[in-house]
Amino acid sequence: MDKLILIDGNNIIYRAFFAMPPLTNTAGQQTNAVYGFTTMLLRLIEEHKPTHMIVAFDAGKVTFRHEGYQDYKGGRQKTPPELSEQFPLLKELLTNLGVPQFEIGNYEADDIIGTISRQADEAGRQVMIVSGDKDMLQLASEHTTVALIRKGVTEVELYGPEQIREKYDLTPEQIIDLKGLMGDASDNIPGVPGVGEKTALKLLHQFGSVEGVLAGTGELKGKMKEKLETHAEDAVMSKKLATIYREVPLEHSWEDMVFNGISADTAGPALAKLEFKSLLERLSLSAYAPVAEGEESTAEVEAEALDITIVSEEELKELSEALAGISALHVESYGDNPHRAEVIGIGL
Repeated sequence: MDKLILIDGNNIIYRAFFAMPPLTNTAGQQTNAVYGFTTMLLRLIEEHKPTHMIVAFDAGKVTFRHEGYQDYKGGRQKTPPELSEQFPLLKELLTNLGVPQFEIGNYEADDIIGTISRQADEAGRQVMIVSGDKDMLQLASEHTTVALIRKGVTEVELYGPEQIREKYDLTPEQIIDLKGLMGDASDNIPGVPGVGEKTALKLLHQFGSVEGVLAGTGELKGKMKEKLETHAEDAVMSKKLATIYREVPLEHSWEDMVFNGISADTAGPALAKLEFKSLLERLSLSAYAPVAEGEESTAEVEAEALDITIVSEEELKELSEALAGISALHVESYGDNPHRAEVIGIGL
């Protein structure tokens, strides 16, 4: 049976950046967010064995939501440069791992995921959405499960309609109403001032929706009645902003989302370039791409320009005498533990 995994790229790499300790490779590139993201990705592949997969990214900071509310996401701090420089690294790595990625101008990753999950759901396909954003719960259905990332990128909570009912006593569609009433500071969605999750849930259990709450303010008293009447337009607008758009004009077909498994030929060198040795070992991959028949490897081509002598046991005495004139030593090994790693070669 087809199984599609949809990953909220921006959300997950952001969480990974702040969850992982600083990490750089010898080229000086920051890699902690890419490492955290990739670790989570490999676990998903191993545990769920998807036949199709997409990582969706935001195409830019401005979307159609800014047309109606210019301050949408206006309170967010600027993305740290140490994180910004890792986006190209992640996208290049995903390509080499064989994982498709989509981004569409004027829309957020949420909207891409919402549209693809709707289409897959209508076709009866099994879908898993991976994100740390509770907004995604509105997409849960009979065929769609939302995996909410918790505690960095290590723990996952799975939600379908039944789990949402158990936790909030709401339907997936009412998650939008919940956000409309309580707002979301991270997205600069105002909601109704003074209404938090507990109060919003109480109102929804009584009235069912934002519109129902506003129509029923006559049954309320005091400051709550006053707040809702004063900020009725904010509540309606907040619900609209929180609604994931599920009609994005996609130019991609179901075949574009096929995941054929990790390609060893390209994944090995890509992981080695980032110096993710533990992931290479985890996947039992070589750091070097196989050489096609009739081609010379890069190392062999480069070696032709060097004066190289391969020393055998017979030449050890001669080598020993030459050591006094050696100015540099390089040991190439494969493995995390230097005491047990396999020695590939020693250069003098």
